[in-house]
Amino acid sequence: MSTVAIRKALEERLKTMQPALATAWENQPFTPAAGVPYQRVLMTPATPENASYGAAFREVGLYKVTLCYPQDSGTAAVQAQADALRQWFARATTLRADGVEVIVRTTPAIGAGAIEGDRYCVPVSIDYLANLGG
Repeated sequence: MSTVAIRKALEERLKTMQPALATAWENQPFTPAAGVPYQRVLMTPATPENASYGAAFREVGLYKVTLCYPQDSGTAAVQAQADALRQWFARATTLRADGVEVIVRTTPAIGAGAIEGDRYCVPVSIDYLANLGG
């Protein structure tokens, strides 16, 4: 259940960010409105880290938020939102859900933009950890 709690903590944080964007959540129906920015999310757990023998381990991974803005509208608005997202999930931000503490490990990385259909998309990767077990 640890990944469920981690996802919940990250999603709850994203839901409270202002300005809010329509969000394509994983494995849920979503149809973007023409000409309106939106974001899509993808949680990618990595191999857990084991610092020593025993039940304790560290759940780690990336929470990727891809900002999708109308094509041919320039980069200023999407870059401003990427910067705001980086601040909203600043390094050492601590989140909690269902008894699990999730920590943002590093300053979120803003990736290169790319054209996807009628959108210019910029990914922001949020590196997280949660100490679990034992």
